[in-house]
Amino acid sequence: MASKKLTLNTQTVVLIVAVVMWILLSLGSKSFLTGMNIQNIMRQMAIQGVLGVAEVMVILTAGIDLSVGSLVAFVNIVMSQMLIGKLGGMTIPVLPIPVIIFICLLLSALVGLINGIMVFNFRLPPFIATLGMMTILRGVLLLMSGGSNVFGLPRSVANFASSNFLRLPLLFWLLILVAVSIELTLRRTSFGRYVYALGSNPEAARLSGVNTQLVTYGVYTLASFLVGIAGIMETSRLWMGVPSTGTGYELDAIAAAVLGGTSLMGAEGTPAGAFVGALIMTTIYNGAVLLKVNPFWTRIIVGIILVITVAVDQWRKRKSGE
Repeated sequence: MASKKLTLNTQTVVLIVAVVMWILLSLGSKSFLTGMNIQNIMRQMAIQGVLGVAEVMVILTAGIDLSVGSLVAFVNIVMSQMLIGKLGGMTIPVLPIPVIIFICLLLSALVGLINGIMVFNFRLPPFIATLGMMTILRGVLLLMSGGSNVFGLPRSVANFASSNFLRLPLLFWLLILVAVSIELTLRRTSFGRYVYALGSNPEAARLSGVNTQLVTYGVYTLASFLVGIAGIMETSRLWMGVPSTGTGYELDAIAAAVLGGTSLMGAEGTPAGAFVGALIMTTIYNGAVLLKVNPFWTRIIVGIILVITVAVDQWRKRKSGE
């Protein structure tokens, strides 16, 4: 119970910080609180939020996933090429968009399963396993695309990213759907309880009858499935395939998760926290653009915030004696 209370407090503090940032930015820029800019923030944080939720799933088991950025780019290239009937230099039939989306999500889930196998069966540290997957995926997508952008996607793909429902972007609604679904999964299902148990003490979880192998597979597979959704969202937003997209997304996803109260030690964190963390990250990037801050400084600021947040978490853990 104490652990959950600390997480809630962390999320509350971060949410207060977000409100303060919005107030300061509204005073510093007349464009910040305009309807157009708020919708831009929602669209920008949608992809980052989904990635943050995916990262939370893995970090809860005391793992990490560094392949999310490359997987977003991989899905972006595969989906874009399939939409124009050319895959890796080969001419293929143009399939219906729902079928292409299904294939992309299936490939994403397969990547996650492979990550899970490397972590559980081959006993590779999650950092090394997913770092290797990150490099492999980036190399594969560069071979497939030749390093060139993919153009000629149907207009309907871009329409999804630019469309609204009840005055909110569809991308933002998709983030809400993902966050709520995973929140309910973690809170209301046996799988969710097993995820927290695995992150708290793997050996105790195993002795309690938890199938740690299936839980590990499930966590990494589900996380990559969510990353696949983010890749589809990215394709819709860009309206083309961009081999360099997704660069640095893994760090932003980790930052969103950590800022939202997820502990890198495992067993503590929620998708709702990742949602708030993504809001903070997006607000920083958006505000920096409006205030014409050098983007290099923006990265420095995000890095400092991430280091401080993790340091505070570690200090809190040592003080509580966990």
